[in-house]
Amino acid sequence: MKKSTSKSTETRESNYREIHWELRPGGMLVQKMDVGDGSSGPMIKIKVSHGLCHYDIAVPAQSTFGDLKKVLAHETGLESKEQRLLFKGKEKENDEYLHMVGVKDMSKVILFEDPASKERKLEDMKRNQDTLKAYEAVASVRAEVDKLCEKVVALETNIRSGTKIAEKEFSVLTELLMIQLLKLDSIEADGQAKVQRKIEARRIQSFVDKLENLKARNSKSFSHNSNAVSVTTQWETFASGVGSLSAPVPLQSATKLTQDWELFD
Repeated sequence: MKKSTSKSTETRESNYREIHWELRPGGMLVQKMDVGDGSSGPMIKIKVSHGLCHYDIAVPAQSTFGDLKKVLAHETGLESKEQRLLFKGKEKENDEYLHMVGVKDMSKVILFEDPASKERKLEDMKRNQDTLKAYEAVASVRAEVDKLCEKVVALETNIRSGTKIAEKEFSVLTELLMIQLLKLDSIEADGQAKVQRKIEARRIQSFVDKLENLKARNSKSFSHNSNAVSVTTQWETFASGVGSLSAPVPLQSATKLTQDWELFD
């Protein structure tokens, strides 16, 4: 009696198993089938050719070409929307059933990539190559600026130690930095490469501004040294006097006195 009840319960559970439906183009409502589910029909093997590659794909006989594309996506790396399937020389739509158009076990299907998708990939590849080229160009400029940065630091060290720097040094370094800035302007970049280019341009400008400040400090320091020499010269002239705050009597005045004395005699 218990076995009968258990069997009856299993039957009811089987009858109430959830069924998924999908709406096909044209308004037809059909039961949704899971690819690879043996309960949806017998399995068949399809030979798919894609260029020089060949695939043996096993799917339920009552699958659609859309279902076949999903399986091929895992094998080829091409998304379903990027695939085009030909059977007997005609392209098939996603909602067409394999068995309805005559696809049987060991049937041959041709796969080719959607031309528009292929073109987009080529454009993306070219864009990536351009981005890589821009990165390399910015890196090249950065390496040159690093070398010039060392010279700027050396100038700053010399100025702090009181060494006089020729103004030509500042002009040459500034000109070399501006050349690198022009190189950056000529680099065509997008995305992150453009950001890196902008960062490097700001870095160069900061070095140019620093050189201007160093040049001003160098000139100011030289001016102070000139004043010091001038003060020393005045102090020496003052020391040659005869122990007074007045300058020595000019020689011309002494000569005049001598002439007057001769006339008086």
